[in-house]
Amino acid sequence: MRLIRFGEPGSERPGILRGDGARHDCSAHFADWNRDFFQSGGLTRLRALAESGDLPKVSDDARWAAPIARPGKVICIGLNYRDHAEESGMPVPEEPVLFMKGANTVVGPYDDVLIPRRSEKTDWEVELGVVIGRDTRYLESREAAVESIAGYAISHDVSEREFQLEHGGQWVKGKSCDTFNPIGPWLATRDEVADVDDLELTLSVNGKSMQRGNTRTMVFGVLTIVHYVSQFMTLEAGDFITTGTPPGVGLGQDPPRYLKPGDVVELAITGLGHQRQTFRSA
Repeated sequence: MRLIRFGEPGSERPGILRGDGARHDCSAHFADWNRDFFQSGGLTRLRALAESGDLPKVSDDARWAAPIARPGKVICIGLNYRDHAEESGMPVPEEPVLFMKGANTVVGPYDDVLIPRRSEKTDWEVELGVVIGRDTRYLESREAAVESIAGYAISHDVSEREFQLEHGGQWVKGKSCDTFNPIGPWLATRDEVADVDDLELTLSVNGKSMQRGNTRTMVFGVLTIVHYVSQFMTLEAGDFITTGTPPGVGLGQDPPRYLKPGDVVELAITGLGHQRQTFRSA
């Protein structure tokens, strides 16, 4: 299944995307695609509804919202592509590098992204996002992580490199600016993705290709990441993990190149759709 949400900010409603491209409203049956939905086995009930229910269509001009409600946590994996670590001038990690991103960064896949005040180094990063499907802690193996995953979505881990790298401390300052995590357009349940370890990721800026990579070159795969994170904290249903970016970010250009107002960034991942954002001044 492909889960979507639609509507203006603060008034989003849950729905599904059918194979013919039509969006359908599920708000008469479910409150939202949130922690309670995933934790209570809502995907099973939704599947039955999707197969038999007569659901109203969503207007074509309705805003595409992030396909999950505001998550409890957004957990990020840093330097998870060997060639991206090299372009960043940092060693390839021996264990997953974890940091957090503010949950209020999450916006829709076609929403404008705001370049922060005083920013001169706002950067792009296409990433595979993982949605947690049930509360999870102390997984015994990477194989056990499969049942903890609800599905996958495109994540744009927008970053401000000066804030991230030049002001001391951890990376959160450069990662948690408003609108810095467009997600979607849909959440593909894990049965929709034949091989999560072989997905192509692409990103362009103003029509010029900047990033192209494949999840098979990740240092740590999705199951390894979920298993690893569960050893340090409870992953709650509806939490979001963004799993790292391939090479081609602005920081890695020679000379470095960063986003300015009016720039248009487009992202895609195999089977997970396409995003498009225009960058504006905050």
